[in-house]
Amino acid sequence: MSTPKSKIKETVEQMLGPYLGDHGFELVDVEYVKEGSNWFLRIFVDKEGGIDIDDCGSISEYFSQLLDDNDPIPEAYFLEVSSPGAERPLKKAADVAKAVGKDVYVTVYEPIQGMKEFEGRLLSFENEELLISAGKKQHVVPYARVASARLAIIF
Repeated sequence: MSTPKSKIKETVEQMLGPYLGDHGFELVDVEYVKEGSNWFLRIFVDKEGGIDIDDCGSISEYFSQLLDDNDPIPEAYFLEVSSPGAERPLKKAADVAKAVGKDVYVTVYEPIQGMKEFEGRLLSFENEELLISAGKKQHVVPYARVASARLAIIF
């Protein structure tokens, strides 16, 4: 019987948190997904100024040993450690707050003024509402209605 994905994510966050914090890294996201016949444990990490291949390698080496010692995942899987990339997901309210002044792409569960997608500059995040400027229009998006959010590269 396999362990629920949410439990694996929680366990990984607890196991990695202290190491990452002590070394100036931020855990952005954890994914445990099956692709074809293979399972993948993906760890997305960032730090001020970005991370490089050496950072990913040292985190992977440390965490591989920790996983081997504790064995919290019963299935065979591939471990991947990487940067969240330029279009980093904004998973928590704190991530959204840090993105004020940057370009974002936001989807909502239910349409707001007939729209389910918003792309533009995040002007503010106050009182649980995102204020997004798209061209000459501004949109107020309640945080509770956000399905997904990420940084965006707008050309």
